[in-house]
Amino acid sequence: MNTTQYRAAIYLSSLIIFTGCAEKKQNPVAEKGYCISKELRKDLKLVKATTLPIEESITLTGEVESNSDKTVPFVSLVDGVVTETYFSLGDYVKKGQVLAQVKSTAINEMQDDTQTLQAQLAVAKRKLSSVEAMYKDDIASQKDLQEARSEVTILQSNISKTSKNRQLYSAGGSSMQIKAPADGYVISKTISKGMPVTAGGDQLFTISNLDKVWVMANVYATNMRHVYTDQPVVVKTLAYPDESFSGKINTISQVFNENERVLKAKIIMDNNGMKLRPGMSADIVLPVNAQNKTAIAIPAKALIFDNNQSYVVVYKKDCELEIRTVTEIASNSQYIYVEGNLKDGENVIASNGLLIYENLKNQLNNSTK
Repeated sequence: MNTTQYRAAIYLSSLIIFTGCAEKKQNPVAEKGYCISKELRKDLKLVKATTLPIEESITLTGEVESNSDKTVPFVSLVDGVVTETYFSLGDYVKKGQVLAQVKSTAINEMQDDTQTLQAQLAVAKRKLSSVEAMYKDDIASQKDLQEARSEVTILQSNISKTSKNRQLYSAGGSSMQIKAPADGYVISKTISKGMPVTAGGDQLFTISNLDKVWVMANVYATNMRHVYTDQPVVVKTLAYPDESFSGKINTISQVFNENERVLKAKIIMDNNGMKLRPGMSADIVLPVNAQNKTAIAIPAKALIFDNNQSYVVVYKKDCELEIRTVTEIASNSQYIYVEGNLKDGENVIASNGLLIYENLKNQLNNSTK
């Protein structure tokens, strides 16, 4: 073998060795000695890498509000003092349920008026009987009879009106009963025992049906072009970080809120399980900027970041795992889109991934020593 052939042989051997090492580095496989432990296997979560159209998203801030169409504020109908309360903030109440009692001079006056009118009616009825008897004997005139009957009718009408007012106020003795005006939850309460109240004054409590709630999203001017009616959204809350609630934008205000300088987008949400409470802050995720291309999509929990590089752990069997290098190209609230050595339909590990990755890496490092 001459010098040129010798050098060529060495170069070819080096190239084969380098290529083999490169392939091993790009797609490292754990030695047969490493398997997922029984403890890790119990909580192992696998997800399929799926080819999907790339969709990005933006996140708006917002707040959960009660449905104003099914919200009833209550103010006192009379001046008085609260003597008893029978409910607390957050309670569910039924329509007609007694919630409080208010002692009021107005109720006393109604009762006195009723007694006075009843006494006057008794006198008027006796007078009518007397006039009717005199009319039969031609002593009283037709006019006298009509006046006597009219007086009885007017008094009866006044008594009926007073009685209806007492029913409206749920009056009993000198107190008024405050009853729930509708079914629902007490979402605000300012009434307490011993507190003075005034007719038509401040709200004493508010009842709302929370089967449906409104999520009001803040739309800043920079996001206006991305937001539209009937747009699908995902609502997330701090109270339930692992859950999301799906909905769509129902309406968008046409004027900016003076204080916050935002447009308000209303999302009507079914409130199954009563997890969305008025006053709760929320993040509203909207899909935007849909691109006309596809990529492999995986959940964020499946991605592992190590030494300025992203990886996934591909699962084939408990004792057959691979570390794959990937590159992020886009993301939204549900997925991270990647490209690299990962195929559609392959299972990737989405729980305890970092721990399994470290075990794999240590196994691979030991096997190369």
